[in-house]
Amino acid sequence: MDISIVIPLYNEDESLPELCAWIESVMQREALTYEVILVDDGSTDNSWEVIRAIGAKNPFFKGIKFQRNYGKSAALNEGFKAASGDVVITMDADMQDSPDEVPELRRMILEEGYDMVSGWKKKRYDNTLTKNIPSKLFNAVARSSSGIQLHDFNCGLKAYRNKVVKCIEVYGEMHRYIPILAKWSGFKKIGEKVVEHR
Repeated sequence: MDISIVIPLYNEDESLPELCAWIESVMQREALTYEVILVDDGSTDNSWEVIRAIGAKNPFFKGIKFQRNYGKSAALNEGFKAASGDVVITMDADMQDSPDEVPELRRMILEEGYDMVSGWKKKRYDNTLTKNIPSKLFNAVARSSSGIQLHDFNCGLKAYRNKVVKCIEVYGEMHRYIPILAKWSGFKKIGEKVVEHR
């Protein structure tokens, strides 16, 4: 299989139909074999019902349901275990990540030899005081302590060789440090791509 897209989510019933239709369109346009693994992290809205309805129409969309909210790291970890694609993509379910970025992220893994590529939302539309400043501080500390030159460690949009996600275990708040976990596991070719923040 060419690609697995892992999407952790919590209470995203409104965005899921549009996001999944967009992903399906991109995968068909690129003629890729794929699976989309939607990990419902204990949603209290109708997210699970929406996932089931999408999966009934398209068997390439699969759901994993948590009975309660365990957090993004646990959701990613379960998605990683289930992923069988040669390249694994992670993205958020809130429509801030564009599925149109997926083919280029995949190309960087396969053709440029990266083990992992992290998105960089260079131009953000968040409130500067509440999002941008803490994010810049976190990224500066993470760069300094790890030696990995990424601008946006916490970007949800990332691409990995499958063997990378099978070698790392993500728990607690460790999803913020996945590039560092990958480096510690021996995957040193970590790249970055400027991506759109919607």
